[in-house]
Amino acid sequence: MTGRDARRAVDPDVDLHVPAQRAELAAPARWRVLAAIAVGGVIGAQARYVLGMVLPHRAGGFPWATLLTNVSGCLLIGVLMVLVTERYRAHPLARPLLGVGVLGGYTTFSTYTVEALGAVVAGRPWIALGYVVVTPLLAVAAATLGVVVTRRWAGVRR
Repeated sequence: MTGRDARRAVDPDVDLHVPAQRAELAAPARWRVLAAIAVGGVIGAQARYVLGMVLPHRAGGFPWATLLTNVSGCLLIGVLMVLVTERYRAHPLARPLLGVGVLGGYTTFSTYTVEALGAVVAGRPWIALGYVVVTPLLAVAAATLGVVVTRRWAGVRR
């Protein structure tokens, strides 16, 4: 990233408790970051919607589409983070657009919670319990797999 790009970039992982980082939000670049996140979010949410239409489930049934969405999204987040932080000099908007926007809009852990509750309400507590346990385990494993495989494929040494 050049000096000019660094001055215009806004870190998408701003810690509001750190005054120097909080000041980044006052910069004009924040609107570019917010626009990138919004555009990416629309794309990710549409992809999730299509997957849900392709793999519908009945009330109380196992929500395969949401599980597949969250696990594949976490795998892609692992891949993306290696590529944009360790392999390439990514554009300052790459992480907000692709990570926060597209993959944040694509993954849906809030729906995961609602569907688990729906299974309980439908009288299928074992499905809910399995879903609540399996989803985060597979999501973390997928993100780890994405990082490890991408580092090997891209020749990143750590």
